[in-house]
Amino acid sequence: MLRRFIESSRFQNFITAVIALNAIILGLETSSTIMDVAGPFLHALDQIAVAIFVVELAMKLFVYRLSFFKRSWNVFDFTIVAITLLPAGQGLSVLRALRILRAFRLISTVPSMRKVVEALMRAIPGMISVLTLLSLVFYVSAVMATKLFGAGFPEWFGSIGASLYSLFQIMTLESWSMGIVRPVMESYPHAWMFFVPFILVTTFAVLNLFIAIVVDAMSTHVDVEGSQTRDEIESDHGEIMNELRELRHELAKLNARVERDEKAPEIK
Repeated sequence: MLRRFIESSRFQNFITAVIALNAIILGLETSSTIMDVAGPFLHALDQIAVAIFVVELAMKLFVYRLSFFKRSWNVFDFTIVAITLLPAGQGLSVLRALRILRAFRLISTVPSMRKVVEALMRAIPGMISVLTLLSLVFYVSAVMATKLFGAGFPEWFGSIGASLYSLFQIMTLESWSMGIVRPVMESYPHAWMFFVPFILVTTFAVLNLFIAIVVDAMSTHVDVEGSQTRDEIESDHGEIMNELRELRHELAKLNARVERDEKAPEIK
């Protein structure tokens, strides 16, 4: 009975609403004006939300026992609530700030968000390969930029670290032309022959591979879920058909028995 309650859609919607409300409360607590007016009330609501989360996890632990920790989303919820329950006294502002992590529980309670995160987790191996390729391109480009432009622009390309940061800014297209490339081209007119291919390779080619990998992972995740749903439907259909066959067999036996009982007085 308790398991049906915590797995019901109404209970899940209630927890989702509490998480969203708690996130709003924690945001309001950053305003000194609002805290002066309704600080104790907001603090009481925050404590009520924490109590609801603790009771929810306690019920799940009671129902699922050790199997509770076999599901990664349950471990995620448990970790988030445990972190936010740490004592946050004077000088522990970081721990107080970690209370907003409770908002991340929306990921585990909202199915659509959960699917996106699961797809991203599936895409990690492919993303690591793209990151490795991008790191290689960055390293080669940083060495070249340091050799080519380091003497004239030491603040941007005077070292490998400075070149990497400048190239990252160029890759994000943030003030890349007027802020970096055009000043460099005043001293090195042919510098565009280095920067334009770098932008084409990193921004328009390699980074777009991330989108392709994530989209492919989400498509694969949807296909897997669809096949699992079809398998479950086929399994349920098979069980229903077997039960119908057994019922028909029992009905046939019952009809035969009734007919035999009806013929017995005639024979006598």
